[in-house]
Amino acid sequence: MTTTTHRSRTALAPLALVTIGLVGAGTTAASAHSDDDDRVIVTGACSAGADWKLKVKTDDGRLEVEGEIDSNTVGQQWRWAIRHNGSVSDRGSATTTGRSGSFSIERQVVDLAGTDRVVFRAVHDGQTCRGVVNY
Repeated sequence: MTTTTHRSRTALAPLALVTIGLVGAGTTAASAHSDDDDRVIVTGACSAGADWKLKVKTDDGRLEVEGEIDSNTVGQQWRWAIRHNGSVSDRGSATTTGRSGSFSIERQVVDLAGTDRVVFRAVHDGQTCRGVVNY
């Protein structure tokens, strides 16, 4: 399974300042990519074939968080949650749609002082997807 991380900043600080951690089914590696904004994108494989993506970026003094699941199967019901620094920021359910059999959710959370830990987790019929960004 492959996990990729895309990191970009207008003024690039050392990558060590933004640690990207991934915990999940077989997630083993991460790589970084930089371009022209302050967004972090982390991707990986779920425990049974679906793929996940977690994006975090600043937006008007807050953090914009987007989680996406792509299972290539239309009509699947997934339960999802976003945790921010250990507390549940939001949770819900979503159904995969479109030709790609995917869904995405977008939320804003407070940009706290120091490092913010954002976790996106989604579950469907025993399959688990989980991504973590320390921003």
